[in-house]
Amino acid sequence: MDAFKQINDLREELNQYNYQYYVLDNPAISDFDFDQKLKQLEQLEQRHPEYFDVNSPTQRVGGAITKNFETIAHQYRMYSLDNSYSKEDLLEWEKRVQKGLGDVAVTYVCELKYDGASISITYENGILKRALTRGDGFQGDDVTNNIKTIKSVPIQLKGDYPAYFDIRGEIILPFKGFEKMNQDLIEIGEAPFSNPRNTASGSLKLQDSAEVARRPLDCLLYAITGEQLPFETQFEGLEKAREWGFKVPTIAQLAPDMEAVFAFIDYWDIHRQELPYETDGVVVKVNSIDHQQELGYTSKAPRWAIAYKFKTEQAETVLNTISYQVGRTGAITPVANLEAVQLAGTTVRRASLHNADQIEKLDIRERDSVYVEKGGEIIPKIVGVNLELRPKDSVPTRYIDHCPECQTELVRKEGEVQHYCPNFYGCPPQIIGRIQHFISRKAMDIEGLGGETVALLVNSHLIENYADLYQLKKGDILHLERMADKSADNLINGVEKSKQIPFERVLYALGIRYVGETVAKKLAQHYKSIDALAQATLMDLILVDEIGDKIAQSVVDFFENEHNKNLIERLKNFGVQMTMEAKESTVISDRFAGQIFVVSGVFERFSRDELKQLIEDHGGKIGSSISAKTTYVVAGDKMGPAKLEKANKLKITILSEGDFADLVQA
Repeated sequence: MDAFKQINDLREELNQYNYQYYVLDNPAISDFDFDQKLKQLEQLEQRHPEYFDVNSPTQRVGGAITKNFETIAHQYRMYSLDNSYSKEDLLEWEKRVQKGLGDVAVTYVCELKYDGASISITYENGILKRALTRGDGFQGDDVTNNIKTIKSVPIQLKGDYPAYFDIRGEIILPFKGFEKMNQDLIEIGEAPFSNPRNTASGSLKLQDSAEVARRPLDCLLYAITGEQLPFETQFEGLEKAREWGFKVPTIAQLAPDMEAVFAFIDYWDIHRQELPYETDGVVVKVNSIDHQQELGYTSKAPRWAIAYKFKTEQAETVLNTISYQVGRTGAITPVANLEAVQLAGTTVRRASLHNADQIEKLDIRERDSVYVEKGGEIIPKIVGVNLELRPKDSVPTRYIDHCPECQTELVRKEGEVQHYCPNFYGCPPQIIGRIQHFISRKAMDIEGLGGETVALLVNSHLIENYADLYQLKKGDILHLERMADKSADNLINGVEKSKQIPFERVLYALGIRYVGETVAKKLAQHYKSIDALAQATLMDLILVDEIGDKIAQSVVDFFENEHNKNLIERLKNFGVQMTMEAKESTVISDRFAGQIFVVSGVFERFSRDELKQLIEDHGGKIGSSISAKTTYVVAGDKMGPAKLEKANKLKITILSEGDFADLVQA
């Protein structure tokens, strides 16, 4: 047998053994025999380097070093899920689904919500091409080398897989492996890890993939995205994924109605403790892919899926003191400092008290015994007080009336629950917070500059605002604590590199109140430059799609402030991008200028994206929902009857796929 065939046969054989062991949990060979075959393959590959293959089973042991994890855009956005905490919430969601689809039969798929680190893996021609973390949903970090070390992730697929698709899932750390890792750490005198989820998430960003390979990570898959996929329902998609070699839990269940959904939830709320990994709820999805497309998405989540969160673990502990934090906008957040207590696998020492109203509502006092839970949030919160244990000399909490940092008298605007420190330009935490926001990853993404260094620069009087960053010299910062020669170079280079960050992210970085990433992008695309935006009136802004009164007033207030005008002028002079980058236009004509189209249903000649591109190529706009402003509805097969009824009620012209093609060619 020639070497090439021998190597390939061994690779196929070992891949099959890996699949049987890690995916099917049904080993067909002993560990010793597997290791012997792997060693044989390693020796053959060493003797024949011309047959090296990055996807060989021998490469799963890791060894690749990743200094910087490249950020790459997801081809298909990774949305979050809306959460629900009661069956009433689910029934309300069901009503919204039925309203969106009209009078059609809807079935659901119930899946467990795995508590791990989200991952998106791209396969091309059956080969693992790339793995990205969730990131912000639009882009994530390339962790391909680390993912390849996880034995349950197939490198080569089998069966009738599509040529190109993404598959989504969770990287988890099973309890057994987590306990073994911690035991090993304790034996060598190291501190154990806090919980499986954080350990799994942190593992994905380790620079040495060999270290990742040593960790008993697993990967559970639950969603496939792509074009022309060979299935029509979510449940069929899960079955196909299993056929192609993915580890897809068989727990998923079809549910013909909400009664079946509730039965699934009730069962797993009890039996989840028997599972080998962490779960924190159930995900309910509309089964039909056509129905999913019909329902679409909000700006953050699919309308066709929802997460039901199991009631969270609760703990009782003593509230020692209440302290107050000042945010970058001046908002005051009260914080409970607690006796350390274990909660959902983590040690909790602090909990948010939210605002003065919450403290008054629960009558929370220092030295109280309080009930703490996570309640679907990252930061624990106090949900009640054990009044039986309240000290006899206890006194009600008096909320502070002056800023704990600069002693300025606090203000509370009518209709708002939070108190604010109005000393916007003189309160140190606000100054530091704004600069930390400016340099953050989603904003200017300044490499070599972290939150602690920002605080150090401000407290050392080297900077007073984010524009000052662009005046820093290497000599200014070398004397700072932990600032070596290379660190100083990285910081200065990172600031310089940030001048290439596009305008929409610069606008977000400025920290205008209520202007998050989505609003910043919307304003940047509409006004194209900082100068045009600065001159916009309140009414101009309100007329921009999805910009309400509150956001508009905040933008006007920001640009009327002399301090902000000066900062923007300085940033412009330093070379920061203050205009949208001109993109090559794809517009062919202005035939549809001023017209708004809503595209709905399933089409034969065009994909939805192709239809939308054609509309925009001819000067039209795409509407997300039918309204009185809609000019045309392009209706395909299986368009929801509710949408059809609304279009007829508003007397909007409905175009078939053929009608639209004729309109384009007219």
